[in-house]
Amino acid sequence: MEELEKLKAGDWYDFRDPAVAQRKARAAQLCQEFNAIPATAPDQQTAKIREIFGSTGQRVSVQATFNCDYGKNIHVGEDFLSNYNLTILDIAPVTFGHNVMVGPNVDIYTVNHPLTPAGRRGYLAKAQPVTIGNDVWIGGKVTINPGVTIGNNVVIASGAVVTHDVPDNVLVGGVPAKVIRSLAEK
Repeated sequence: MEELEKLKAGDWYDFRDPAVAQRKARAAQLCQEFNAIPATAPDQQTAKIREIFGSTGQRVSVQATFNCDYGKNIHVGEDFLSNYNLTILDIAPVTFGHNVMVGPNVDIYTVNHPLTPAGRRGYLAKAQPVTIGNDVWIGGKVTINPGVTIGNNVVIASGAVVTHDVPDNVLVGGVPAKVIRSLAEK
């Protein structure tokens, strides 16, 4: 586990590593526990999500189902809300600012694999963090790829695949996501 903690963004690692497997197994158990909590018990859901995440603001709401690879690498600011079926592969940190809304069926990935057959046969993976700013609305069925930084006051249209950094104050959409137009700051 200690070697995994020393990974820097962009370092290759063996995803069969026992420390990775241990993290994933613990996260899977905690996510199963979270997903089993009735929707009519939001205080229990919030307590469990705080156990899973590395840090949260005072107001956090996550709907089931939720799945992650580790959990402790997920950090959310104040007023974080996610709808149903959020998946975060957080071998590297995933950081959300304040006032972030996440639509249903969103996937956020921090892990990537080699483009070469030899690299994939070697079970290699690369961890790259994802950072999401303040006042962001992520629409339904959005995918955010490893290493992406999303600015402040951003709306990501439903179905977008975000493969590159997104500047402040824009609406993006498409596959791959591109800037559609600027947004007012107020």
